[in-house]
Formats: sequence, structure tokens, C-alpha cells
Amino acid sequence: MQKENLLGKTIAELEALMEELGEKRYKGRQLFKWLYNMPGSNFFKMSDLSKELRTKLEGNCSFIGLDLARSLKSADGTEKFLFALNDGLAIESVLIPDGPKRTVCISSQVGCSLGCKFCATGLIGFRRNLTVGEMVGQLLFLRQRDGLEAFHNIVFMGMGEPLLNYDNVVKTIEIISSELGFSVSTKKVTVSTVGIVPQIYSLADSGLKVNLAISLHATSDEKRKEIIPVARSYGLKALMESAKYFTHRRKKRVTFEYILFKGFNDTFNNAKELANLVKDIPCKINILAYNPVSGLSYRRPSDEEINEFGKLLYPLAAAVTVRKSRGLDIEAACGQLAGRYGKS
Repeated sequence: MQKENLLGKTIAELEALMEELGEKRYKGRQLFKWLYNMPGSNFFKMSDLSKELRTKLEGNCSFIGLDLARSLKSADGTEKFLFALNDGLAIESVLIPDGPKRTVCISSQVGCSLGCKFCATGLIGFRRNLTVGEMVGQLLFLRQRDGLEAFHNIVFMGMGEPLLNYDNVVKTIEIISSELGFSVSTKKVTVSTVGIVPQIYSLADSGLKVNLAISLHATSDEKRKEIIPVARSYGLKALMESAKYFTHRRKKRVTFEYILFKGFNDTFNNAKELANLVKDIPCKINILAYNPVSGLSYRRPSDEEINEFGKLLYPLAAAVTVRKSRGLDIEAACGQLAGRYGKS
């Protein structure tokens, strides 16, 4: 009989497992702490569990992480990890150092169904949602490799649209933020979306005090539909209303991500339209350059052009940051992840 892998189980699920095994529910909390904090998670080393329970767990359960297929390191220190999944598919995660702090971008889906025209993940189409265990597993790998300081910020901004795997993402955040789990404050967790409006409302009402980043990239519905097909379902008016609702419910400002495409959305008028679009919403705006994807014809602006757009925007909007691309030389920058086994 195949053992049940406990990776990705929440406290409530482990409490239910204890009942199935004829044990007290509170032992599920003890097991949860051991699993997410003990390297190797050897059941027999869980000293506050009875020998009988440890024997049951060893006979019926396992705790198996993700298999690393390949890792690459950029000249700027960014690392990209390719994980092989049990069904032959693969996902990528990215670890970005910034001084003493490190941010990890994790994937939530294999591929993506949204087909954004500038994104390598969208080009491969949608294969499936990741399980909670597969999302947690990306973080567990780093914790087991690098210890408690492996990462300080977590961003659901890898492969896939997190809000289309909403339930599993929420469970993953529960494990991440639990004091018995990874003990990472939700203030250090960001969920990035291209604008799935119903789930933005759900996230706002969830009680999870996470950050929200919205990929905007255009200042009119017409232009946004050109590069983000889901904009046909959720227009800018509805998207801005959901962002405003999030800031009201969570008492947190949102981040709007704005990728600059040379000759498409980079004029002074675009800067004015962007500032006007978000003027009533507590927010900050991140300006990013388009990161090249093989086979796509979009053009990346120069560093000077990116900085100039930021200077145009800053007097018009309260908080503007120009973000430098990280990991370009290993195809680890935003929009470049595709879970490929290609050349190393």
C-alpha cells in the first residue's frame, strides 16, 4: 500500500489524521511542527509523540519533498530552480538576494491558461494546478538547504495565476504563516494576479493579511486586451473597484505592476493615464522593463527610457519604484519562466 505523503497538510488535516489513527487531535499540531521544522522529518525522532504513534506514522505515512532537476545561478546572484514533479511535469522557482534579505518567487500552476502575450509561461498553456504540497515543497527545499534565513519574503509570482488556484494557495499561506510551520508573517507574503476580480474580493474577505500585486501593463481596456486576454472578462473599471475594495478591507495599499514595452505603453500620455487610473487607490507602482522571451516580437526599452518614464510618473503618482530585472542571463526574470529542461 502506498504511503500518504504528509507534505502540504494543514494543522486541521493532520488533526483529522490523528483521529483516524485513534489518537488525540492535539497530536496533529505536534506532528505539524515536527514536519515543517525538522530536517529530514524522521518520524522516529519526534520525541514528544509516543513510540506507538511513531510506528503508525512510519507504516502509513511519508514526508517527501520535491526533486530538484537543475539549478542555475545568475551573475547578479539570482538562483533559478527546476523541480521535477511526480507526473513528469516541471516547475520553476526563483530566489532573489537583495542585500541581507532574500525573496523567493514560487509557482502555483504548471503552465497558465491566461495566455498573456508577453509571458513564456502562457506560451506553454495550462497543464494543471499545483497541490499545496508542491507549493510548500518549493519553500521546504530552500529551508532544508539554507536554514531559517533561506528567504524573508515570499511572492506567488512564478509560473501560473495564483488566484485560479485559490483554495490551494490559501492553504499554502496558512502553512507558511503558522507559528508552528514556517512562521513567515503574512506581511511578507505577496499574491500577484493579472486581475481575477472575483478572487480579489475573496482574498480581501479571507482574513489573510497578505499583500496584493496587480499586473496592469496598460492604461486602457483596448490596449490591455491586446496583451492580457482575460481583460476581456474583467475590464479596468471592475479591476480598479476590486483593488479599492482590497485596500479598504485589508487596510493595506496594493502594488500595481507596470511592464514597459517599447513603443506600446511608454509615452508621457501613458504615464498621465496610469496616474489618473490609480489616483483614488492607496497604492504603489512598480515600473519594470519587458524581459525578452524567445519567439516574441515585443521590444525592451533601454535603462535610460525606463528611468525617464519613472521620472515622468513620479510627480503624478505618490509612490513609484523602478525595478531592475534580475536573473536575465538565466531566464529567471518576470515573464520568462517556462519549466523547461533545456540547456544549462
